Order: sequence, then C-alpha cells, then structure tokens
Amino acid sequence: MTSIGKPLPLEQALADRVKGCCHPVAAPLGADRADQLAAIHRALSDPARVQMVHILANATEPVCVCDFTAAFDLSQPTISHHLAKLRDAGIVISSKLGIWSFYELSPRMSDAARQAVAHIR
Repeated sequence: MTSIGKPLPLEQALADRVKGCCHPVAAPLGADRADQLAAIHRALSDPARVQMVHILANATEPVCVCDFTAAFDLSQPTISHHLAKLRDAGIVISSKLGIWSFYELSPRMSDAARQAVAHIR
C-alpha cells in the first residue's frame, strides 16, 4: 500500500515481493516422475477411456475390442485410438487372437496408475 492507502499497481507489488518468503514449499518432483504422472492423467482425461477402464476393472477375462465397439457409440478406429492411449500409459495390455485384440488391465502398471484406476472401479 502507498502512504495514502491506495494499493500498489500489481506489477510493482509483484516486483517488490521477495521470492519464496512466505512459506516453505515441497521440492518439485523430478522431471521423470512428473512426466509419468502427467501421462497417466492424460490417458484418463477422456470420458470414453474412463469408461473403458471401468469395464476392464470389472471384467473377469480380457475384453475384445469388438465388445468395446458394441458398448460405445464410437467407430472401431476411435475405440482402438483410446485403447492405444491407455496402453501407452501402461494402464492396459493387449493380446491378439485371430483378427481380434483383447484388452485387460496391466498387472505391471505403476503404483500411480493403480491408484488412479482404483478410483474408477
């Protein structure tokens, strides 16, 4: 504030503030860890992918891509795109049987991915 009670312009108030003087904060995550967490959250940022993970989390056996196509009003290429995003994030794995691909949750997904998936069940 100035001596007559008016607030300082924002630019000056920010310039006068000493960086990091208010409260101690946690150290930033390592770049690799931040990238890993961001990839998981990006993969789960689409409602269709959240629904797919829900289906897989409640399935008793791998789910055929044809079953996803029947469950959603999306084309097969779009379904495959969504499943590829989940696979790239380490959330699902796939196997082929004839011309069909079958998907299931990855038993080797990271703890962070496992925790995120637990909220979807």
